Amino acid sequence: METNKIAFGALNTVTLGAYLLATLVMGVWFSRRTKSTGDYFSAGRRIPWWVMGISISNVSSISYMSIPAKAYAENWVVFWVNVPILLLAPVVVYLLLPVFNRLKSASAYEYLESRFGLGARLYGATAFVLFQIGRMALVIYLPALALAAVTDLNIIVCIFVIGALSAIYSALGGIEGVIWTDFAQTVFLLGAAVLSFVLVVVRLDGGLGTLVDVAAANNKFHMINWSGDYTTNALWVVLIGSMFTQLVPYISDQSIIQRYQTTTDMAATRRAMWINAVLAMVNTLVFLGVGTAIYVYYQFHAKSLAGLPGSDAILPFFIAHELPAGVAGLVVAGIFAAAQSAISTSLSATSTVLVTDFLQRLGPKRSDAHWLRVAQVLTGGLGVLAVALACLLAVTTVDSAFDLFQRILGLTASGLGGLFILGIFTRRTTAFGAMAGAVLSAIVLYFLQNHTRVHVYLYALVGITVCVVIGYGVSLLAPSRRPLPPGLTVHEPSPAEPTA
Repeated sequence: METNKIAFGALNTVTLGAYLLATLVMGVWFSRRTKSTGDYFSAGRRIPWWVMGISISNVSSISYMSIPAKAYAENWVVFWVNVPILLLAPVVVYLLLPVFNRLKSASAYEYLESRFGLGARLYGATAFVLFQIGRMALVIYLPALALAAVTDLNIIVCIFVIGALSAIYSALGGIEGVIWTDFAQTVFLLGAAVLSFVLVVVRLDGGLGTLVDVAAANNKFHMINWSGDYTTNALWVVLIGSMFTQLVPYISDQSIIQRYQTTTDMAATRRAMWINAVLAMVNTLVFLGVGTAIYVYYQFHAKSLAGLPGSDAILPFFIAHELPAGVAGLVVAGIFAAAQSAISTSLSATSTVLVTDFLQRLGPKRSDAHWLRVAQVLTGGLGVLAVALACLLAVTTVDSAFDLFQRILGLTASGLGGLFILGIFTRRTTAFGAMAGAVLSAIVLYFLQNHTRVHVYLYALVGITVCVVIGYGVSLLAPSRRPLPPGLTVHEPSPAEPTA
């Protein structure tokens, strides 16, 4: 089927350009406050808790388009994917934050060295860096591909704009610039999504009532699949699987853990995490509502669907074909915002890990000013690499190979989460046991991916469980005589904390 591309137009271009210029100005503005690595990696601990809470919920361009696409093509079963964030909030607030608050560096993987030795730290840092490089390329490429498919925007231009501007303001402003820009982008993209929903309702005869009636008649609000089948998106599969999937970033992802150290104190971070949990549900409901609204709209304008390249592109397709000039540029800017938010977060976190876990840890001592310059150069260089990989995806046919590459790298994610669980929640786990659990976790997940029909939502559950069970079991069989330093588990306070 031929795709009927729509000219983006001068007004839309001006609207999008104004947004992009604003993000660049923010990066330049916050660069004036970046005087040290403490500013660059931890924002000098001056981020307001409400800004951090909103920014930490940064929505990737993939979810910004995929959740409406799911609601459009299927139903609301995906709603349960983010519910565990609410359930995990008390675990993060009362158990994880006190442990991570004791870190001396900006890297999450310093904890692994304190608990299990240098090898565990380098394993975690390497797994994170490799996965983030691949992730950045995909997060740039996929929205650029969708926009180029339905408008006359050039895919390479989209890739350069998304990647280059993200790299510039991330390199200039450090984590403070990233967080404030993420905050603005989150507010912006939520506003763009709400605007799209309102415009659909206004165009429907009967307004919101028609939308609800038609959606209900077509079972679009269906949220629960009652089934015991582990190969489907049954409620228990989605809910339990997502519980473990959502736990992984909060306990082992540098891009999240680094932000724990950017507020004034732990009380502020706790408030931020509650804001994040609530906003995660708001985001999900808004994006599901947009997808459902678009579905209802096209029930009355079915002929207008001619040229849709696929349901995954439904949001940019709707924007390009149905929204007024100027407004379309605003909502497209929302897609750019989602992509840039995810990219800038990954850039900042990856450069932090490269500097703190590799260069500073393994290299000679240098001045703080030297490491600040290195971090800025690395951030820019990572942006160039991500853009180059995204362009490679756009001009070649390596999509399937790159997808396989990402799947293989993803095998370490839940094992890494398992490492942190073993470290934080157990006393007797040894370094050898923990690493044995992480390696076997990756092997089991590889088998699961290639030789079973287990639903993808359950991968993290299996990976974490294997890592924890094997890691703890091996540790009991071969205990270590190395004394456990204080303050590394939830079972004892830091020496600096009162025992109450």
